[in-house]
Formats: sequence, structure tokens, C-alpha cells
Amino acid sequence: MQDLGALSQEQQSKLNKFKIQTRVENEKYLREHPEVESLMGGFLSDVLTKRPDNIQEFAAKYFIQPDVNSVVEKSLEDRQNNMKQNSLLQKTG
Repeated sequence: MQDLGALSQEQQSKLNKFKIQTRVENEKYLREHPEVESLMGGFLSDVLTKRPDNIQEFAAKYFIQPDVNSVVEKSLEDRQNNMKQNSLLQKTG
């Protein structure tokens, strides 16, 4: 007797292909938009540093702060500078 909630082999295969395709598209998008990583990394860092009691309120305020663009840009600049320094260290080391 087959589980009525189970997927057929064909359905499972299609689902697996869809999952892989979605993951590849997501990774491509994130590579093309490094600001997402900077924005989320900054948010997570602030959450772990400040440990707010009301995370939803904190998140809402974080993402609507007037200088959020400059925070992300600064983070991207810092990241690029770190990558350059690492590259130089690898060449000399």
C-alpha cells in the first residue's frame, strides 16, 4: 500500500530538480548582490551584540534607519579592502 501523502518517483525527481535550480539561482543572485550579505551580516552582528528583547521591533527599526544605505556601503568598502589585503598577503606569503 502506497502512502497517500508520498510523492511519486517522477514528482520527487521534479521537486529535486526544482530545489537545485532554485538554489543555483539564489546563489547567483547573492553573488551579483553582495550588499545583501553586508546588510544581513550587519543586522545579525547588531542582534548578537545588543541582544534586544523585542527582535521584531529591533529588526523593523534596523531596516528603516535613515542611514542604512551608508552602513551597507561602508561594509562593502571594508569587505573589498579586506579582500585586497588578503590577496596581497597571499602573494607575499
